[in-house]
Amino acid sequence: MTKHVTKLLAAALFAVAALLLVLIQPVLTAPAQAQAVPHSAQQIDLTFAPLVKQASPAVVNVYTRKTARRQSPFANDPRFSRLFGRQQERAQGSLGSGVLVGRDGVIVTNNHVVEGADEFRIVLSDRREYAAELLLADERTDLAVLKIDAEAGQLPTLPFADTRDLEVGDLVLAIGNPFGVGQTVTSGIISATARTDVGISDYAFFIQTDAAINPGNSGGALINNAGELVGVNTAIFSRSGGSNGIGFAIPSEMVRRVVDAAVNEGRIIRPWLGLKGQAVSFDIARSQGLDRPIGIIVTEVYEDGPADKARLRRGDLVTAINGREVYDERGLNFLAATQSPGERVRLSVLRGGNERTINVLLTPPPGATDAELHLMAGAHPLSGAEIAELSPALAESLGGDPFTKGILVTRNPPRRSIARRVGLRLGDIVVAINGRETSTKRQLEDAIGRADGSWEVTIQRNGRRITTPRFTL
Repeated sequence: MTKHVTKLLAAALFAVAALLLVLIQPVLTAPAQAQAVPHSAQQIDLTFAPLVKQASPAVVNVYTRKTARRQSPFANDPRFSRLFGRQQERAQGSLGSGVLVGRDGVIVTNNHVVEGADEFRIVLSDRREYAAELLLADERTDLAVLKIDAEAGQLPTLPFADTRDLEVGDLVLAIGNPFGVGQTVTSGIISATARTDVGISDYAFFIQTDAAINPGNSGGALINNAGELVGVNTAIFSRSGGSNGIGFAIPSEMVRRVVDAAVNEGRIIRPWLGLKGQAVSFDIARSQGLDRPIGIIVTEVYEDGPADKARLRRGDLVTAINGREVYDERGLNFLAATQSPGERVRLSVLRGGNERTINVLLTPPPGATDAELHLMAGAHPLSGAEIAELSPALAESLGGDPFTKGILVTRNPPRRSIARRVGLRLGDIVVAINGRETSTKRQLEDAIGRADGSWEVTIQRNGRRITTPRFTL
């Protein structure tokens, strides 16, 4: 009996062992990955050094100088002004970084690096120095383009990366001159893409990275592991002034657009879609049959604008432009602004539950960017005010809403003028007089001519609509 039990127990143990062997066989035969041992000296010595040697010569230091003029306290006293002078001048300097993107000496940096400067000097990584000329400074994208005269073919450059392939988690290097200590390289990953709520510039669509970026890195390069320019470092999120691992870079597609405009046209002409929209909430997405919030709902279409001519309608849901998803109006405007006027873009649109593609021909916003100024005179509330008729082009150039209509007050009225007594100030938009719309100068003159001696002025100020109590002059 004992021998029989022993044989059964042995057979059971053998069966269990055989089963375990079958289960662990794939593990034993599969190549180890997480705990892999280096196979060669090259794997042990993996380094970013070759990449840095390739890319860093194209990153330069940008030195700027501006002359600050200060009025002497004795300027109005003829006895002291001869001794102390009427104006005192003091040179102010600043330091930033830049990236060589053209073998003919074209350099891109941040607008805030060069803003207000009189002189520009570029120092290359090999210590060569050049005076630079400012080709274009664009406050709205926070980009500026400089040019130096150097020997042909003697300048290293960085090629532009295609940021459409950029993914969160990709390795990147930031190269610049933080705090003026000299060229420095930091590494990190892409933390996020398409950041539109940062508030750094009007055309916000930033790449976020945890590579250490500090003051002085502005205008420097953010590169991928192929040595291509992913973006231009522009800002950090910090309470102390130092890096907290939240840095922002302008994507290379916008950088390329600004550089092309500077080199070829000398100014940047932004294309315009001619539509306004609001971001899609979860409830709206669910009502549209979407499994997640994506796109913008068209709330306004400018008459005879590009979107209107392409037959977009209010209520259309725009989910993508040229195949790239959008989540808010700023992202849509950024992607449109990377194109040139005269080019077509493909909008992916959801209308009535049906998907369709609508091609839109981009054009500049209508109107002139240089306002035709008028100085108002007469016995009416705008007397003494300098005004201009708002157009989409003028509003866009001033950083305002191109859909805004009205009469813009372009400077503060003189102290004793009627307009000053009424309370008008620089930046006010007169939208109605005595209830009559004043979208154009002709409408303004008509409203003034129809007045019966009493007045009521409606203005738009800082986004608020204000109407004065009725008054007489």
